[in-house]
Amino acid sequence: MAMSNKMYNVSRKLLSATSLPQASRFFSATSKLQSAASSLFAEEQIRQRDMVGRIEKIEIRYLGTPKDTTLVMNRGLSTPLDCAKHIGEKYCRFSALALLDNNTPWDMRRPLEEPCTIQLLNFTSADPHLVNKAFWRTCSFLLGAVLHKSFKDEAGLFLHSFPKPNVKTGSFVHDIALSKNGWKPTIQELRALSIEMVKLAQQDLPIERLDVNSELAQQMFSDNPYKREQIPSISSQNNGLITVYRVGDHVDISKGPMVSSTGLLGKCTIAAIHEIPKSSKDQLSLYRVQGVALPIGLNLNHFAYGILEDRAKKLNPAKLPNEPYEEVASEQVA
Repeated sequence: MAMSNKMYNVSRKLLSATSLPQASRFFSATSKLQSAASSLFAEEQIRQRDMVGRIEKIEIRYLGTPKDTTLVMNRGLSTPLDCAKHIGEKYCRFSALALLDNNTPWDMRRPLEEPCTIQLLNFTSADPHLVNKAFWRTCSFLLGAVLHKSFKDEAGLFLHSFPKPNVKTGSFVHDIALSKNGWKPTIQELRALSIEMVKLAQQDLPIERLDVNSELAQQMFSDNPYKREQIPSISSQNNGLITVYRVGDHVDISKGPMVSSTGLLGKCTIAAIHEIPKSSKDQLSLYRVQGVALPIGLNLNHFAYGILEDRAKKLNPAKLPNEPYEEVASEQVA
């Protein structure tokens, strides 16, 4: 049966159950299980903070405007965002990423472990390369959150992965699996997803990072066979740990770093969704969802932004999700 063009309504329900029925084991109870993953994230976050024990002080040397200064912070607890609070309100609001010892990009909400120098990077930094990559990666992560929230359970949605950010490709990406094949989204459906991205940005939600062991990661993603398959390979390359991020109730795997909050996302367009040819092992249909976005405060005229939107419609050349995972692990999980 052909897919209906009326699959989306503005109340965030995408894909009716009127086409190509599948076994219920392919359907995901997204809201319930995402809340469970978020709860596990919160419990582990508290446990790790409690393990810090006796508070030790470390010196953090801030380099930048209005002047260089030395801050005395708490090892394993204080974050670059805490450092920014000592410097000025605008640094808390607009700093997207920290740079430690002039070479290590660091999440603004990630605790600092050792004495170091720190620079606070924003989207107007002289060399925006690191910030742009973190922003692109964050957009992919947020797109996953929007997709997970927008699809009905009957669609059988599974988030697969998103490739490492490459601004030169012209689009950020999130690859998904659906129990429906042949879906060709309408302009209205793409626009509705774009609106959901903007709504998420307007909530200005914190984006949090946490390193967890493989066992806990398997619990967090117990509903997602793709994530469970990826976890052993990721763990083996990261000292037995899996890095996960949370925004709201949404939790996903990523190497990071990411920007500090959804409020740093400005104009955004979900430009295209491409169906990926199935391999012999694929039970579900795979789709590559692509978008383009600007950081908050960066404005382009309608004509110039339209050029970016057109470019973002072209199939992103990053590694496809149905390629053997072990061979491209570093490129499938950004």
